Amino acid sequence: MTKIISRAAWGAKAWSGTPASVPLDRRTEFFVHYDGATRITRTGYAIMRAIEAGHLGQGWSGVGYNFVIDQAGNIYEGRGWGLQGAHCPDHNVSGIGVQIAVGGDQEPSDKALAACRALYEEACRKTGRTLAKRGHRDGFATACPGTKLYAWVKAGMPAGDYQEPPNPGGSLPGSGSEVARYKVTINGLEYGYGARGDHVSRVGQALVKAGFGKHYTSGPGPTWTDADTLNYRDFQKSLGHSGAAADGVPGEASLKKLLGSLPGKVTAKPAPPFPGADMFGPGKSNASIALLGQQLVRKGYGKHYTQGPGKRWSDADRQNVRDFQLAHKELAGDPDGIPGPQTWKILFS
Repeated sequence: MTKIISRAAWGAKAWSGTPASVPLDRRTEFFVHYDGATRITRTGYAIMRAIEAGHLGQGWSGVGYNFVIDQAGNIYEGRGWGLQGAHCPDHNVSGIGVQIAVGGDQEPSDKALAACRALYEEACRKTGRTLAKRGHRDGFATACPGTKLYAWVKAGMPAGDYQEPPNPGGSLPGSGSEVARYKVTINGLEYGYGARGDHVSRVGQALVKAGFGKHYTSGPGPTWTDADTLNYRDFQKSLGHSGAAADGVPGEASLKKLLGSLPGKVTAKPAPPFPGADMFGPGKSNASIALLGQQLVRKGYGKHYTQGPGKRWSDADRQNVRDFQLAHKELAGDPDGIPGPQTWKILFS
């Protein structure tokens, strides 16, 4: 089975309107794409986050491709096997869209091509048919996927002698039954794959402190990923649990054992009133800027801060606000990085 880095693992934002579901038996084509005329310089998860920001900026629900493959041969989940893509007009239901993350005159690596071919074979197995091999230009008038990749597709997508690694990039399974993919609610809070909040970070931090953090590659965060499930499963096994009782999804008893007590859902405070757009921007310094920054960090949009948010407006504030605006369809039309009443309302909701 082809290994896929899940949306949760690479840090995808919540869908801005979940794409429609598509049964596998409706898939008849496999489309290969590239990134356009500009060479790709980003690496790792940053590739997916850049694609996501661009696609959200176009008003899409999120990443439009079903999968993305980088030069190291890592395969990332976009819309996955079951959701309609946004990669090729009139072919988003029949076609599985896969971008190989190269652009311009970049040469796709052997690893990337082998991973794409392996993904194609997996797609054929899942659909029960031989899918037509297509380049983007076969379905729409475009230069995509570029001269080199299109020639590769027309040649039958050969992978040469390169053998796909058994687990490229240390990725986690993106489908199948290897890792539990369901959520439970304990004391009003959700736990399990896709759950999000400070309480999820607290579980991850407690697992690391207890010596059960080996599956994390970048530390625990506020979104529950496969790594959290695997680490929690190790913790459950240390308590003597097995079978369904050690599938990596918390139960009340094990969670209390890990944390000492069960966290409860806190009733949200009313959103503070919008202080006015004139409180934000270059040269401004006030408590509203600090409040804005703290909420951006709380919501997961603080990556541009290097020393934490403060009272004095900085370009990091602007960039973080812009990221938040781009991630919300109703705000993405004018992502200037300056909070207005609507940005403020959604941020504090």
